[in-house]
Formats: sequence, structure tokens, C-alpha cells
Amino acid sequence: MLKKTLLFILSFFVATGLALAEVDVNKADQAALDGVRGIGPSMSRRILDERQKGGSFKDWSDLQARVKGIKDKAAAKLSANGLTVNGQPKAGASGDAVARSGKAAKSPRAENKGKEPAAKADKMAEEPAAAKK
Repeated sequence: MLKKTLLFILSFFVATGLALAEVDVNKADQAALDGVRGIGPSMSRRILDERQKGGSFKDWSDLQARVKGIKDKAAAKLSANGLTVNGQPKAGASGDAVARSGKAAKSPRAENKGKEPAAKADKMAEEPAAAKK
């Protein structure tokens, strides 16, 4: 039983490590590209066809110009999910550090969740006092 538990834990960490591995668009095959979150079979096929037709991608702007469906927003997401061009993530892509660290940034809305605005809290505090009069 202990061996099975340890094997499960080990396989979980191996699978998790593979999911966060970087995939270079110039070296990857279709299976590796499909493994990147946000790339499906049709996009991986377009990437491979364009790479075969025009050679390796020079940088992110070259990839975006040559492959239909990859614009700035999509490129940033793909980069955050581990796709690289010549080993480089997309410059300025939000989430690059987040994807590698595994930590998500908290939005101001998430930080204020459950907290009422001061004016609303004051009004609620006044209501019971007014009801007693």
C-alpha cells in the first residue's frame, strides 16, 4: 500500500512538472504543441505548416505575423502557458513569472471580497438605531 501511495505521489509530481515545461515553437512536434494550453490540433497544424513553408520563427512578432489566430493577447497567454520562440517568452507577457512560480496574482477585487464599502457598513449600522426610535 505504501509503495502504491509513493508511486502515485511521484507520478503526480512528474506529470505536474511536464505540464509546466517550456515548449519551443521551432523544435516542438504536433504532440508537444498540443500539450500547451491554448493550442489545439488546428493551431498546432497551422504552426507546423508555416514552419515547414517559411522556416524557423525568428521571434514572437514573426510567429504572430505568419500564423493566423495568434495576436498579442493570444501570444501573451501562450507564452504564460509555456510556449517560447527560440527559448524566449513573449516580452511583456503578463503571467510569465506567474506561470513559472505557480502563484496567481490577486486582483484588488479579490482582496476586497467579503469587505463592504465603508458607506454601506455605516448605513447598516445606523438602521438598527433608527428602528429602535
